[in-house]
Amino acid sequence: MADVKKVLKEAAIQIGSGGSAGFVEVCIMHPLDLVKTRLQIQSGKSLTKNDPKHYSGIFDCFRKMYKYEGLTSFWKGILPPILAETPKRAVKFFTFEQYKQFFLFGSPTPTPLTFSLAGLGAGVTEAILVNPFEVVKVTLQSNRSVGKELPSTWVVTKEIIRTDGLGFRGLNKGVTATIARNGVFNMVYFGFYHSVKGYLPEFEDPVKEFVRKVGIGFTSGTLASCLNIPFDVAKSRIQGPQPVPGQIKYKSTLGSVALVYKEEGFMALYKGLLPKVLRLGPGGAIMLVVYDYMHTFLTAKLA
Repeated sequence: MADVKKVLKEAAIQIGSGGSAGFVEVCIMHPLDLVKTRLQIQSGKSLTKNDPKHYSGIFDCFRKMYKYEGLTSFWKGILPPILAETPKRAVKFFTFEQYKQFFLFGSPTPTPLTFSLAGLGAGVTEAILVNPFEVVKVTLQSNRSVGKELPSTWVVTKEIIRTDGLGFRGLNKGVTATIARNGVFNMVYFGFYHSVKGYLPEFEDPVKEFVRKVGIGFTSGTLASCLNIPFDVAKSRIQGPQPVPGQIKYKSTLGSVALVYKEEGFMALYKGLLPKVLRLGPGGAIMLVVYDYMHTFLTAKLA
């Protein structure tokens, strides 16, 4: 009975710490996620430089959104990630700890391979759970309506279900792209962070230790973002508005990657990289540091 209570307490600590990390990160970094999506869904072929729907870069996107859609537009589509991120991050960090035990392969301590495979498993798990929220979020982020004209999260969700259903053309479209994106990201993210953190000595000074964790977390988020972004572009194209209404141009994950490469060139697969790195570099640091400190805090409180 004591062992069951211990397991449940540790699970509660992991879930609480992961949920807190996700909530803090999404509230701070959402505007950059929105800009990333706007840059990724534009093909750039039919729009002129002065068109309010054309963005030449991250700062141009911020400028035009503020000018034509207002300050609050930077938080369009934030409700789905808020509703999703707390349980999503809770699931991610909780399942990472479980997968970590599974992938020990007889080793007394986790290895870099253990961390990487556990991260991959956690990423795939969270992707399956969060994909419907991603579909709604991308739909809201791509909408250029202002103020009361902008449909609510619930209205958009009902409309997607009404017109396309719950399947791979509706609320779960792009799920394989989300799995690929999240799987690759978390494999690198957790693999790098925990492996490097184990090699770099801890500091007794709390400020230096905080800087150490932030630095490793920032590097982990940046590296993972650079490696998974082609799948992120494919996901945005599949889940976002199609170039010709009524015609589905972007269907499968690899097919979308190949199509973007063929029509727009190699660099198009890295559209939105700057806002993605600016978000998930510090965002990755925020999540891991908040998780570590919340885990320590909750452990002490529930001891």
